[in-house]
Amino acid sequence: MRTSGYPPIGSYAFLSDCHTAALVAPDGAVEWMCVPRFDGPSVFARILDRGRGGAWELHVEEASVAERGYLDETLVLRTRWEGAQGSVVVHDFLALSPSGDGGMNPVRLLVRWARCERGRAVVRSRVLARPEYGVREARWTSRGEALVEESGLVLAGAPEPESRTVLREGESLALTLDYTGDYTGHYTGAAPGGHAGRLLEDTVRSWRSWSARSGYAGIGAKEVRHSAIVLRGLLYDEGGGLLAAPTTSLPEWPGGPRNWDYRYVWHRDAALTVLALLRLGHREEAGGYLECLLRQCGGGSDRIPPMAGIDGRPVTGETVLDHLEGYAGSRPVRIGNDASTQHQLDTYGHILDAALAYHEVTGELTGHDTSRLWRLVRLARKQWREPDAGIWEVRGAPRPWTYSKLYAWVCFDRAVRLAELTGENGLPLEEWRAEREAVREDLLAHGYSADAGAFTQSYGSTGADASLLRVPLVGFLDGRDSRVLGTLDHVQSRLGEGGALLHRYDPESTGDGVDGPEGAFLMCSFEMVSALVLAGRTAEARDRFETLCARAEPLGLFAEEMAPDDGSMLGNYPQAFTHLALIEAALNLDASGTADELHDWATRGG
Repeated sequence: MRTSGYPPIGSYAFLSDCHTAALVAPDGAVEWMCVPRFDGPSVFARILDRGRGGAWELHVEEASVAERGYLDETLVLRTRWEGAQGSVVVHDFLALSPSGDGGMNPVRLLVRWARCERGRAVVRSRVLARPEYGVREARWTSRGEALVEESGLVLAGAPEPESRTVLREGESLALTLDYTGDYTGHYTGAAPGGHAGRLLEDTVRSWRSWSARSGYAGIGAKEVRHSAIVLRGLLYDEGGGLLAAPTTSLPEWPGGPRNWDYRYVWHRDAALTVLALLRLGHREEAGGYLECLLRQCGGGSDRIPPMAGIDGRPVTGETVLDHLEGYAGSRPVRIGNDASTQHQLDTYGHILDAALAYHEVTGELTGHDTSRLWRLVRLARKQWREPDAGIWEVRGAPRPWTYSKLYAWVCFDRAVRLAELTGENGLPLEEWRAEREAVREDLLAHGYSADAGAFTQSYGSTGADASLLRVPLVGFLDGRDSRVLGTLDHVQSRLGEGGALLHRYDPESTGDGVDGPEGAFLMCSFEMVSALVLAGRTAEARDRFETLCARAEPLGLFAEEMAPDDGSMLGNYPQAFTHLALIEAALNLDASGTADELHDWATRGG
């Protein structure tokens, strides 16, 4: 797929300190970073504009990249440059310091540490910061041994934004970019094995200590453990919320308008996030994430928005950055997200599903917690018969989405089960049970098409929608029910492309209010694996899982979508939803070998 001089989306490395993120291009340039946190304005945005975006270039003269990858169980990037005169290894990372309880603390420092391992080499660095999403050039001021930019960046280790350093075998160069505005805090200089080496050791130890909490060694263990690290990198350390992705406006199709800001917490990720974290042994993070969700459930509003800012505040409406050309000319470049104002009925079910899963494992929900959840149930009772915007955030007239009704059922089902588990008195359980049955009857009567032999996208339609692969995964019907099997076949025949890939829906027949095509949707492609497990088609499920995992980029990262023809990653990157669905598929495949485990998982609702 042609991208007009832009590196492929999937070729970027993802760095995180759980406070902000950076994307590093294959040539060693940092081409995306926002400060002072994930959702702040960018200081490097070359990924969205080759000319105006800004980047931090770092390369070795007369050498090329020979090897590139993460240190095991970390988000520390190691790049080896090889040339006739010498070789250099560069470690790029957002620094962390271990905490006493095995957690991690962000240092708020981007570190680029180059060490000459053979011969002689010349390392060039050029910091082309463009603060405020590239609206201006950087304005640096010298302060002692550091350079300070008006936006709060502090560059240490080089006398100027552009530098050329000769290294001989055993020598190293440490460059750091502090994004806190503290120009006295992190000067590293060029001393070999000095402060940068200690920061590297601390960062590696922090990641590996966190990853070691999980003892998972089953199917897809390597992919699962790496996906868990990616998810940890997307968990905002101060609020507990999980970003959908650390980027904005990476296109779902190059040159098209399907470009959105994903630097927010989507409640549709709720149950998958809590289940994945709990099943992998990360109870503390699961609890922090759930608390982030519960904070959205208070107040007097008659709607729970489908997303929130990483600090829990409302998401602002969209603003278009006309001065940026967009990745590969994909306009518009957006910040903010208008979908925050939509009514998405499925939101209530996702939150209740997450809460039940958490309490089943930990028993830690309090009366204050459940009181906030019961408010969602009351809202769902009033609203579930209304049309809504649906999980795909269609920008058109609301309609009765089958998936939305499915998650209304989930809301009442999980509420009943949670109330039974907690033993709370004074709750209208019989009314909730009756509401659950009413939704079930309505969905079976109107969401299932006898003509199509499948559950369809919305009431009265015959269109396929891959979101309905979750019908068995939430326990609404048995995975071997003929209506489920028909839905799997309907989705595959209408939306399948490129082997194991699935589109989420047909944009043209759906009428989603946005022009242009999009790639195959990777989350749905992995969810087909989980649905096939419940259908008893385990061999087929495993083949699909292995095929999908093999299509990951060399760094093991997945975007939101993929071009079926050449496997190019599309959309915001890395995408939490995709990595969550990968973990779910692997764990479900692994559990499929034990009938009792599979039965327990299915009856719990995935």
